[in-house]
Amino acid sequence: MSKGYWVASVTVTNPGQYAEYQALAAKALTQFGATFLARGGQNVSLEGRPTAERSVVMEFSSYQQALACYHSPEYQAAKAARQGAADVDIMIVEGV
Repeated sequence: MSKGYWVASVTVTNPGQYAEYQALAAKALTQFGATFLARGGQNVSLEGRPTAERSVVMEFSSYQQALACYHSPEYQAAKAARQGAADVDIMIVEGV
């Protein structure tokens, strides 16, 4: 079974509110076994759109597990708390 990955680009617009999202999201991510591979740090866009403030890559045991985490009630509650606190693009990718 192939692993699954969340790839996110994030620009925080309200740090206090975003911290609330992070606390809620951590519960869902832990529950679904997410492992951070990249979280913030330096990044540069070499082609395409400009790089967001933060790039995040998380690994899950499977593509299905990555999808289940995103659609879980726990993560959806975190996502709702994040509204207005950040500009976010998330994609879920199946590993090879």
